[in-house]
Order: sequence, then structure tokens, then C-alpha cells
Amino acid sequence: MQYLAQGLLVLFFLFPLAFMFVSAFKGDELQLLRDMGSLWAFVPAGDISWQNFRDVFDRTSFGLAFFNSLLTVSLTVVLGILVNSMLAYALARFRFRGRDLLLALIVALIIIPFEAVAVPLLLLVNELPWFDSSGWLDSYRVQVIPFIGHAFSVYLFYQFFIELPKDLEEAALMDGAGHWRIYWSIVLPLSKPVIATVAVLQFLARWGDLLWPVMVVRGDRYATLPLAMQTFFGQFPRQWGDVMAFATMATLPTLLIFIVFQRWFVQSAVSSGVKG
Repeated sequence: MQYLAQGLLVLFFLFPLAFMFVSAFKGDELQLLRDMGSLWAFVPAGDISWQNFRDVFDRTSFGLAFFNSLLTVSLTVVLGILVNSMLAYALARFRFRGRDLLLALIVALIIIPFEAVAVPLLLLVNELPWFDSSGWLDSYRVQVIPFIGHAFSVYLFYQFFIELPKDLEEAALMDGAGHWRIYWSIVLPLSKPVIATVAVLQFLARWGDLLWPVMVVRGDRYATLPLAMQTFFGQFPRQWGDVMAFATMATLPTLLIFIVFQRWFVQSAVSSGVKG
């Protein structure tokens, strides 16, 4: 019974993806609309072709939007892992004045939704100087730098680091290694599960973010996939096959990143459950 319930739950979550993937290959718009109200929506039958995908590239700047999303998200994730893990390691291993207060502030920041600080953050970056007169708005930096520091990522790293045994670090200190060498050569290699968890969660959050790009991007040059898809969806006449093809190509990177980090992600989730 348990396996049956789990199987039904998996099917429930897979239905939208199956519908999207199948619809993306249906070249006949009328057939797609007819199939929407029946089980034929999940069956790859009829006029199956790559036409919808070709239409997306012809009608939109998909390649540029994909590059913008990949660049901004990759920079945010990689820099975020370095910065957040270093702060978490300092909180977990060092004792300094204000440490408990800083940790409490980080935990408090986790419960504040981004929507609550979006407008103040926009006003702040609008006033910040840059090396030239271009400012921050309508650029890559405004989509990367404000999101490198992430409270929940710091907390995940902190929880992992305090559970790590200190024997290897103490032995390295006795051999003359500094704290930076210990962090880079010992702590980070042992932190693959939490790194995978942070990478997946941050990638998903930033890849699908629409609110911030809408606020700070003014044209197609720096538009990410969610913003480009919103613009594409608003075009008339609306072709649902093209929309599904766009959504399919935008979804594939998230599936790929989860497959790549799946082993460490599951390991981190299981270990967290055991500790709790």
C-alpha cells in the first residue's frame, strides 16, 4: 500500500511535466487544443515535429535569454557557495564577540520573504555607485551581487560544519596548516552533500525568479528566461505549442542539475533527517 501511494504521488507530480513535454512536440495547434481535455494530451500522437522549437528561436531571443540565465545563476551559485560557506565555517569554529547575535540575525533573516525587501533593495542598488556612469540597473551585476549572500545557505553550511569532527582540523593545525588551508583542503571536500543541497536549492530559486528581473531589467539584452517567457506568453496570437516548447527548454537545465547532484542531495537530506 505504501508503494502504491508513493507511485500515485510520483505520477501526480509527473503529469504536468509529461503534458508539457508531449505538447511541445505537437505541431498542429488545433490538435493540441482538442487533446487538452482528454488523456490524449499525454500521448505523443498526431503531427509530431520540432516545429514548435524552431518557432521559439524564430520569434524570441531564446538563446540570449538562456545565456543570461545560465551566467547569472551560475555566478550566484558558485560565489554564494564560497561566501556563505566561509561565513558558516567562521561561525562554527571561531569564538568572537557578537557571534551569537550574528547567528541569531541570520536565522531571523530566513523567515523574511524576498517580496518584503524587494523595493528597498531596488532603491538601494539604484543609488549605489559603480566604476563607470552606467549604474546598476539593467546589468548582470544587479542580478548576481545582491543574492550571493543567502541566510538559509549560511544556516545549512553552519549546521553541517558543527557536526563535522574536529580531529582532522586539529591535526592539520598541529602540522602547521592555517585556517584557510584547512577550510579549502579539508572542510570543503568533506562538504559535498551540503554543497549539492545549497547548489540545487539556489539554482532552482534563481533560475525561476521573475520578480527581480522585472524590476531591474529594461530590455532584451539582460533579460533572463522567466522574463523572456513572460514577454513571449503575452504575444498574440498565442501559440500553445510554442509556449510548451519554450517551457520545456527552460525546464531541462533544472532537471539536469538535480540529476548531477542527486546523490549528494539525497545523502544530505537523509543525514539531516537522521540528526533531527
